[in-house]
Amino acid sequence: MDPEEVELARQRLVQMREELLDEAERAYAESQTLGKDGVPDIGDMSSNSYNQEVLMNLSNAQRRAAADIDAALERIDGGVYGLCARCEEEIPARRMEVRPFSRYCVECNQKLKSTANNQGFIDG
Repeated sequence: MDPEEVELARQRLVQMREELLDEAERAYAESQTLGKDGVPDIGDMSSNSYNQEVLMNLSNAQRRAAADIDAALERIDGGVYGLCARCEEEIPARRMEVRPFSRYCVECNQKLKSTANNQGFIDG
């Protein structure tokens, strides 16, 4: 990737990270208010508990995505952004456009998922 493409990727990653953290903060704040608006019946309590759990998990997923973005920003700083962490070949530009925090090319990613699934791990 040329320096201009890398800088555009950096800007996009920073923006994605800020949006994710804002969403996570909103979800967390909303989860803290569920069920605190009166005297709920048992159905409301169950629904609120489920909704709070979903929002907390969403927030956790967003934090994991932010960590992936941070790792991509570190690869930019290290001069290895856009290179597959497994085969060290350049990741196709289209993949980096779609998933700018990609660590692996499609082929290596599929191999890693296959290996993880065969060992009983589920890729998130």
